Amino acid sequence: MLGLRLWPHAPLDSGLALSTAISARDGTLLRLVLAADEQYRLWIPLRDMDPRLAEAVQLYEDRWFWWHPGVNPVALVRAALLHGAGEHRRGASTISMQLARRLYHLPTRSTAGKARQILAALWLEARYSKREILEAYLNLAPYGGNIEGAASASLIYFHKTSRQLSLPEVLTLAVIPQNPRKRGVNAVKQWSPALLAARTRLWREWSASHPDALRYRQQIAAPESMFGTAALPFLAPHFTDQLLSDRVSGQVTSSLDLPMQTTLERILTQFVASQRGQGVDNASAMVIDRVSGEVRALVGSADYANPAIDGQVNGTQAKRSPGSTLKPFIYGLALDQGLLHPLTILKDAPTSFGPFSPENFDGRFVGPISAQEALIHSRNIPAVALAERLKQPSLYGFLRSAGVTRLASEHHYGLALALGGGEVTMEELARLYLMLANRGSLRPLSTIAQGSTRTDTSIAPQLLSPQAAFITDQMLRANARPDTGEPAYPAVAWKTGTSWGFRDAWTAGIFDRYVMVVWVGHFNGESNPAFVGIKTAAPLFFRLVDSLRAQHLSGSEPRLPLPDNLSRVEVCTASGDLPNSLCKDHSLTWFIPGISPIRVSSLHRAVKIDRRTGRATCSDGPEVEERVFEYWPTDLQRLFREAGMPRQTPPPVPDCGADHADLTEAPQIRSPSRGAVYTLRLANATPIQLRAEVTGAQEGLFWFANNGLIGQSHGGEALGWRPRAAGTYQVRVIDRQGRSDLREVVVEFVP
Repeated sequence: MLGLRLWPHAPLDSGLALSTAISARDGTLLRLVLAADEQYRLWIPLRDMDPRLAEAVQLYEDRWFWWHPGVNPVALVRAALLHGAGEHRRGASTISMQLARRLYHLPTRSTAGKARQILAALWLEARYSKREILEAYLNLAPYGGNIEGAASASLIYFHKTSRQLSLPEVLTLAVIPQNPRKRGVNAVKQWSPALLAARTRLWREWSASHPDALRYRQQIAAPESMFGTAALPFLAPHFTDQLLSDRVSGQVTSSLDLPMQTTLERILTQFVASQRGQGVDNASAMVIDRVSGEVRALVGSADYANPAIDGQVNGTQAKRSPGSTLKPFIYGLALDQGLLHPLTILKDAPTSFGPFSPENFDGRFVGPISAQEALIHSRNIPAVALAERLKQPSLYGFLRSAGVTRLASEHHYGLALALGGGEVTMEELARLYLMLANRGSLRPLSTIAQGSTRTDTSIAPQLLSPQAAFITDQMLRANARPDTGEPAYPAVAWKTGTSWGFRDAWTAGIFDRYVMVVWVGHFNGESNPAFVGIKTAAPLFFRLVDSLRAQHLSGSEPRLPLPDNLSRVEVCTASGDLPNSLCKDHSLTWFIPGISPIRVSSLHRAVKIDRRTGRATCSDGPEVEERVFEYWPTDLQRLFREAGMPRQTPPPVPDCGADHADLTEAPQIRSPSRGAVYTLRLANATPIQLRAEVTGAQEGLFWFANNGLIGQSHGGEALGWRPRAAGTYQVRVIDRQGRSDLREVVVEFVP
């Protein structure tokens, strides 16, 4: 016997097809899926079952289970005598014998079949312990129809795990396997008299040794609520579909928060219904716990059962253009690469980046704008200009490092990637915002409850510095709600996105303990002018935030310490640089010492003016006064004029010699773009536009190509250039003071 026990043999559950039971994090059953052989069958260890169930089964089926060798000789003799007397009462089968019949599919109505069952039971007892046999029986016992085992029966009949059952429910499960056809729940969910009678008998025996069971007298006498397979829950269908696609099996405790999931489904359904007149019929949303990375709620479509919208498609897994939702990461990278701080003044003016000439969503340009305002108002030109200046990593490299899949080559997207030219899934986008919420640390998402287990943050990739992630988060918190025009309180860091052609409307953000992303659109990619992030997705996003907060489901914001090496610095509001003595309007901004750009503002400059002539002068005297002018580049001066807010043009500055400070700066080439390749037709070639910006009132800019003079222009004006041959040209602009800027341009010709 000992040798057989020690000899290697497969566990009793090997080779069994098992169902999958997915529950919410609070234990509520979301979905129970048939095993491969069309049975509802789960396997749980004996230690995880209610001890009362094991005891009740032994009391009802096999009182001498722990003492017999697999067969009860006394019961066999008694059964044989009764059979000979014409009575067909059964009761000789032990738990081991019943398990043998189930495992080996033995016919036991004949004498030969019964003999084989006895031998099989002895064989089981010789190789397996009593606990293993009892565990296997409780997991394989018949419970009517295609239901096997107490674990699946408790979920189907009572919508509870076996650990959550009351005593009457435990006793009910204990008596069903002896006659599952008569004692199971019928089609109209009514108890059979046989089930009620059997449970009452068992309760009497149970209460004889458990006096506390007498308090269940009234419950035992009346049937309890029971369900059938038709009443199995089918909750969070896209979420459970996703788990099943990951090939989970057995009993799975997911990360899903059922009250939060229910809220998302309800609000999203109501929103779509209210916007149906605008052509809105579908939306998706997901919520991530920013501490654990667990998915708390996921709605893949507005209606899983609606084939008209392809409702079974999980929108959180679909590749879509993210629009401007990637812009925060451009600014985060720019912060890390020392290109800006929140109040750095960027330029929102017509700009060409080689063949790419982006426009703003509203078709307007606002001129000088702080980095923070450019981000929260989603200005395209500043974002593209920053993306062009990024080194290592570029936005493309950053997305690859973040695990965004199926990206084409970087050359394929060019600078259009900054405006959503690539495609991401909602899950990938949520992970990016989760990274932002966790100080730049990239965390994995999880659909399985982690319990006390947490991601080891020491090995999590750091895609942004803690300082850059914090500052980007703070910038996004200044974004005003679409309904109030004021930043949300408590704070929400959020950003919208609209894809090309109005095919996708997005809002992604961080609030309290969570990261949330919502999408509105059509799965077939059909365009709709209503699919604008700020007009459609943002209202849905804030309805969800407000509802979760009202129900106290949003938790509290994790207390993260302020990153080291971060300070607040006073800058000149108009220029974003450190204020000189002439700048009177100051503002505070976040600053990363040693990284953020630092220079003294030169926007405000003092010029000596001769009152008699109104011209700048180099001399002093009683008729000379000093006035302060703002030296804006020529393209921004033009935008101010077009917006009806003209700035005073500084006077031309005379050449005061080396002893006098120069008030102007070198010209800066804006067209042609750096690294651009221009493809021209041999006939009727369109001229390449040469344009440079200057400050103040400089006159006379001279353009050269490979040291050959092209022509002369003024600051901000364009000069057309038609190269005579293909090749690489060094295009240079020089002002009258000899200051210059240089661009390399590649010219190609096609027929």
